[in-house]
Amino acid sequence: MNPSRSSSLSQWFEPEPVVEPEPVVEPEPVVEPEPVVEPEPVVEPEPVIEPEPVVEPEPVIEPEPEEEPLEPVVPAVAQEQERPTKEGFFARLKRSLLKTKQNLGSGFMGLFRGKKIDDDLFDELEEQLLIADVGVDTTRKIITSLTQHASRKQLKDAEALYGKLKEEMSEILAKVDRPLDVSGKTPYVILMVGVNGVGKTTTIGKLARQFQAEGKSVMLAAGDTFRAAAVEQLQVWGERNRIPVVAQHTGADSASVIFDAVQAAKARGIDVLIADTAGRLQNKSHLMEELKKIVRVMKKLDDQAPHEVMLTLDASTGQNAVSQAKLFNEAVGLTGITLTKLDGTAKGGVIFAIADQFGIPIRYIGVGEGIEDLRPFKADDFIEALFARED
Repeated sequence: MNPSRSSSLSQWFEPEPVVEPEPVVEPEPVVEPEPVVEPEPVVEPEPVIEPEPVVEPEPVIEPEPEEEPLEPVVPAVAQEQERPTKEGFFARLKRSLLKTKQNLGSGFMGLFRGKKIDDDLFDELEEQLLIADVGVDTTRKIITSLTQHASRKQLKDAEALYGKLKEEMSEILAKVDRPLDVSGKTPYVILMVGVNGVGKTTTIGKLARQFQAEGKSVMLAAGDTFRAAAVEQLQVWGERNRIPVVAQHTGADSASVIFDAVQAAKARGIDVLIADTAGRLQNKSHLMEELKKIVRVMKKLDDQAPHEVMLTLDASTGQNAVSQAKLFNEAVGLTGITLTKLDGTAKGGVIFAIADQFGIPIRYIGVGEGIEDLRPFKADDFIEALFARED
């Protein structure tokens, strides 16, 4: 009896698990579809993506079209700024050459005054020329010429040599006194070369302003694609002065950028195109090959381009500037030189070494930070400022 009762009891207990359908409550998690509401917020971020296209106003190309109508205004302003500075330039030139004059020019007076002409005098003069970075070869030429002159004229008074020395140094610079003429070509293409840090990009900006002041339309090509700062600097110059700048992303092919710039300048009838280039001297052979490639690419559009290959040199680097001139001249054939940072250096004598060794026209000299402090080189003015006696 008991077993049957227990079996019946067990039958009663077994159905209890039938209550297991209670886990049917599990479908409650079906309420989880509520997270389906989550997609709604997902939709919200989508409109947030919409502002991204707003970034599309990246076309910085817009300033280029603005340039044409505004160009005539800038030259007028630039010309007004130039007028008051012209008269004072000689005084500024004298001031900027003060350190160089300690060894050259008027600095010679103390050396010659009251001395007799002998080997000691010429030794002292030679030392002074070398200290001023006139260079060994050029110094020897000057000393030899003075020695022969003194012997021929049977001079005994050293002061009589002072005038001859000034004449000798003037003749060296007279050979390279040939101003840049950008007329006759549209566009006149100037390829700017030089190592980093010599003031090349700044010189480009100053030249652009000066050409504008003469009423010429100007375009810039940001060919130094290895330095983002160089591209940005040119773009800032362009925006400030309403000058179009052709540029690509950092690391782009420099020759490609300049090719595009020449095409654009031709299409728009631009008077002067100034192209910047890289100046990484760490890998000389690569840099020189890149410059040669740029020249080849230019000639596909204009067989006479570039019309000027201008090297920018920093006067304060002394004889290093001579080495750079040799390097770039051998690679691309220089047609002009701009010598910057003559102010504040005692090594300004390097201008004589460069003029004597290469005979390449010195187009401009930089004697300060201002736009008006980059001036066309005039040998007579330079010599007079150098030899001018201080009151």
